[in-house]
Amino acid sequence: MMDQVKFTAMKDGDKEDYDFLTAHETEYAAGTADRLLKALVSLDESIAGYQVTRLEHSLQSATRAWRDGADVDWVVSAVLHDIGDIFAPHNHDEYAASILRPFVREQCAWVVEKHGDFQLLYFGEHVGADPMKRKAYEGHPYYDDCAAFCETWDQSSFDPAYDTLPLEFFAPMVREVFARKPYDPSVVRTGAREPLVGTPRP
Repeated sequence: MMDQVKFTAMKDGDKEDYDFLTAHETEYAAGTADRLLKALVSLDESIAGYQVTRLEHSLQSATRAWRDGADVDWVVSAVLHDIGDIFAPHNHDEYAASILRPFVREQCAWVVEKHGDFQLLYFGEHVGADPMKRKAYEGHPYYDDCAAFCETWDQSSFDPAYDTLPLEFFAPMVREVFARKPYDPSVVRTGAREPLVGTPRP
């Protein structure tokens, strides 16, 4: 039984090699949710200076989404929207979106990808950036969704007094989403829009 491939250059691999690797990659991919949950914990070592840690901000955003009656795609997107802060501080939004894109609705992935530009509305003028950078996306089908995501869940979630739900509450939702078949058209639902707010939850 093989314990590693035979080749030292990919072009020399045969079907046996690639069947072997596919099995390993499938097994590894199945652990994505748990690796992301572990990475979320490390957000506590991310950007300092706020009244909450980056993990607390992410959980607070997701808690607000959950209490607003958002569906699981929105909630998991809120949990993970700043996951890139550790490894990609200059394009954290794109980093997070690339992780989410195979497993959530296109609408949610686009909002996460663009939320950094939309968030500039609140602080751009103070850091020498264009607070209206979002105008570049005017007319896009998901423009209003991104504006609402930022206003309702993201920019407002730096409150240490807010009753934030713990990571353990959201872990089953993260596992549910990342157990989906990647790029399943019935999940990605190109062009589909779902409201951010549904039936409120306690």
